Amino acid sequence: MNWNDWIIYNELIVKLTVFFGIFFLMAAWEQLAPCRALTISKSLRWANNLGLVLLNGVVLRLLFPAGGVGVAIFVQQQGWGLLNYYQIPLFASIVISVVAMDFIIYLQHIMMHAVPVLWRVHRVHHADLDYDLTTGIRFHPIEIILSMLIKAAVILLLGPPVLAVVVFEVLLNAAAMFNHSNIQLPSGLDQVLRWVLVTPDMHRVHHSTKEDEANSNFGFNLSWWDRLFGTYRDQPRGDHQSMVIGISGYRDPRQVERLPGMLALPWSEDISSYAINRRNRDQK
Repeated sequence: MNWNDWIIYNELIVKLTVFFGIFFLMAAWEQLAPCRALTISKSLRWANNLGLVLLNGVVLRLLFPAGGVGVAIFVQQQGWGLLNYYQIPLFASIVISVVAMDFIIYLQHIMMHAVPVLWRVHRVHHADLDYDLTTGIRFHPIEIILSMLIKAAVILLLGPPVLAVVVFEVLLNAAAMFNHSNIQLPSGLDQVLRWVLVTPDMHRVHHSTKEDEANSNFGFNLSWWDRLFGTYRDQPRGDHQSMVIGISGYRDPRQVERLPGMLALPWSEDISSYAINRRNRDQK
């Protein structure tokens, strides 16, 4: 059995093993050395954030039983996609695919902030009043569905190996929990890592209530894109311990920390302008 066949038969086991491994590792790290003091009951937040994750998992399985891997298998069988037109070594195809899909996630993230109707669903992720590993996996079901459709379109156009799709999905989930975790790496290590990877301090800035800070550091996994396209911000104005997390005007835990409120959040209040255009570039 080759790698492709093995990953097809063991995809769910691989994903769940990595997910729970990273989850419990970051949870223990947060417990032993938290960066910030939490302001909301942890049991309340975790129960509702993880409830949303469970709901999203059910929705995805119902709507897309085969997921991204199923699309990749179909594309491979049909010989569709850019990478299927060239003889490229498997390792090179995986690297190209992971980097390309990560770039699309970066662009998708910017669009989630730039287009009002998309910001409506994405603000469920940003409205969390605290910042820990469960923030990284907390998204509205509509955003999860849109993300799956975008990923399927990219797979159709790119034609990545099945193994590359699994590697990308595993890395993205692991990175989301890592860079949303309530930890703080030593300053020197953080500065070195963030030349390649998005670190917790780097991404935490993106969850500030200050709009110019929130509209920076859009990367989820690779940090290159923010540096290349001018959306990188090194630090918040103050320190990481005192910066306010969330969205201004959305501070009621019943609305932003309980599952019914999170599901209804996209339909609360009007958004009259593009969220990203409210960024004040003169703020220091």
